[in-house]
Amino acid sequence: MANEYDLYREALVIEANTNWPDEFADWDAATRLQVEAQLHAEPQAAAELAYVRQHTGFAREITVTNADLQRLRVLK
Repeated sequence: MANEYDLYREALVIEANTNWPDEFADWDAATRLQVEAQLHAEPQAAAELAYVRQHTGFAREITVTNADLQRLRVLK
């Protein structure tokens, strides 16, 4: 279950992770890095966002969706 964007948790994010579904396994690393940078630059717009509690803060996890890719104009 995804969490809502939370300013408090964002202030405590110490790690950012991106989960890629298997359907994007053939994408090259450069494209993935570009998409990840865009998604994490605006986490409040991500379709699937979760915060995972860690010992010293939170990890932000974004799961890439087709909706995100269309919003970023990576997919048409």
